[in-house]
Amino acid sequence: MTPRLRRRPPGNPELLPATLPPVLRRIFAARGIGEDSLSLDVAGLLPPDSLTGAAEAAVLLADALEAGAPIVISGDYDADGATGTALAVLGLRALGAAQVHYVVPDRFRMGYGLSPALADAAAATGARLLVTVDSGISSVAGVARAQAHGLRVIVTDHHLPGAELPSADVIVNPNQAGCRFASRHLAGVGVMFYVLLALRAELRARGRFGDDGGPRLSSLLDLVAVGTVADVVRLDRNNRILVEHGLRRLRAGHARPGLLALLQVAGREPTWLTAQDLGFVLGPRINAAGRLDDIRTGIECLLAEDAGQALRLARELDQYNRSRRDIEAQMREDAAALLVDDEAVGICLFREDWHEGVVGIVAGRVKQQRHRPVIAFAPAQEGELLKGSGRSIPGLHLRDVLAAIDAGAPGLIERFGGHAMAAGLSLRPGALDAFRSAFDAQCRGTLDAAALEHCLETDGELATDELTLETARMLETSGPWGQGCPEPLFEGCFDVLDARPVGADGAHIKYRLRHAGTVHDAIDFNGVERLARRGSAVRIAYSLAVNRWQGSERLDLRIVALEPA
Repeated sequence: MTPRLRRRPPGNPELLPATLPPVLRRIFAARGIGEDSLSLDVAGLLPPDSLTGAAEAAVLLADALEAGAPIVISGDYDADGATGTALAVLGLRALGAAQVHYVVPDRFRMGYGLSPALADAAAATGARLLVTVDSGISSVAGVARAQAHGLRVIVTDHHLPGAELPSADVIVNPNQAGCRFASRHLAGVGVMFYVLLALRAELRARGRFGDDGGPRLSSLLDLVAVGTVADVVRLDRNNRILVEHGLRRLRAGHARPGLLALLQVAGREPTWLTAQDLGFVLGPRINAAGRLDDIRTGIECLLAEDAGQALRLARELDQYNRSRRDIEAQMREDAAALLVDDEAVGICLFREDWHEGVVGIVAGRVKQQRHRPVIAFAPAQEGELLKGSGRSIPGLHLRDVLAAIDAGAPGLIERFGGHAMAAGLSLRPGALDAFRSAFDAQCRGTLDAAALEHCLETDGELATDELTLETARMLETSGPWGQGCPEPLFEGCFDVLDARPVGADGAHIKYRLRHAGTVHDAIDFNGVERLARRGSAVRIAYSLAVNRWQGSERLDLRIVALEPA
């Protein structure tokens, strides 16, 4: 579906300093960023004592540290869960924990969250205190099993709570009822970071660190940044501060050896790293282990202290990612064939030979192409259920839709959870047709014609003197950009001087475009299907990028949408 270009509402540039370059004033104003939100100093972070449950969790953790009691972290199998698990282990060790273990669910045998089976594994470590990361808010049975083993349980999570909460000793979740934390958008790794901040404050109050105040937890913000961006949570001011300071560590080469090794195998220079690189370079490589095999490979890479071990594990993760890409490419071909005559508003896709670890990516790709909510299913490798992963569009809260289906047809869905834009569920195979109908009906009843029109919001056209390498450099350093604070996107008409396929499979198109007498290089990734011919005029939506090669820099236009002018 070709998107319609629409100018982003302009906001009020007058609320920003007149000393800012005009293009930056327009961009910040359109994103609701005022003068009071420009500073990303770490001192601007929201205080941990405003996060409900953090202080109580800190007391339990401090008691465990003082008693020398072993602690076990229960993580998750995506990038947010992996970075959060590594953060918890490293942070607790730095704060004085004598023994910190971790367990993570096997995606294919246990499924998401703290299941009873994972609680058994946690108890087998000999720990007396269990802390969940990026999970647990829906793990009613798993928390009960852990407590039956004699463990005290702290749940740290950011997913939306269901109707029944687990009987944990403490729950830390900015989305739980009554929480007064001013940001609802912390990722799982961000919630864990705040628990560590609260723990350090508690230990300071007990006189644990003397005059030095204890370890600098800002040294762990590289992990927080990667998990936050990879989980596609909204970059409100608080998250922008966390991500910005994590990026600074990465750019300076002061990040975890595992993250630097992942950049090395990806061929990326840390000096010019952006938030987009966290989401498209680091996140997928960490995720790939959990999608295809065992997320422990990713966690061990992040925990590695030795550069050689980190590089070995990073190479394993890179190979997982290459295999994931191959699997995904075939599944996307399959999905295209299934969609030929599909007129559903809520799309459900399924094939017997699909891989359950990759269905979420396929759902996301189809959602981008069709601008429709999509759930892709695959047979579970263990058991007789179907595992589904969904992605939504603005205007439809996916988890709420699943909750409505579950309320209207109890027992149709075996299990579900997630966010507004992404969710997961399990079904019995015989329930797929009924679920497909119910999902489409819910989507039709929720989304109107305006929501179903694919619109791409841009920041308008750039003046000739703004379409420069200097502007690209300025925007690169003015982020971080991401979910809720989108990367600047511009539009304009250009003449096509040259167009040629590039890349191993010829799927990308390299252009030379002319605008107002100036020639610009442009690239359209995976744009072969909308190839514009030499001599034609096109209207494009594009971002600005700095192309660095062998010490030189030049301006690149990264094409996002293209149509005849």
